[in-house]
Amino acid sequence: MTDDKSAEHYALLCDDPSHEVVLVGCGPRQADVILALRKLTGLSLWHCRDLARQAPVTVLEGLGDYEARSAVSMLHSADAEAEWRAEPEPGEYTAPSP
Repeated sequence: MTDDKSAEHYALLCDDPSHEVVLVGCGPRQADVILALRKLTGLSLWHCRDLARQAPVTVLEGLGDYEARSAVSMLHSADAEAEWRAEPEPGEYTAPSP
């Protein structure tokens, strides 16, 4: 073991940071969006309807790249406006959602 003065510290970077899926807008087919949200989240129809009405809202968090893209694709197929984003690192400043 070395003394504290000569110790080196390394930051490990993950190859695939976690992503989140954000429902930006519901679009004209609200019923289809609600059903897609239910399939993705496993929530009740009531909660999915509330999510659809609260857009923009984060729907899923902690997903890998492939899972996030697949979820956004499912929402797009229901005519919803959705996007995936890399989750910010802990301690990183982000602007509050409107």
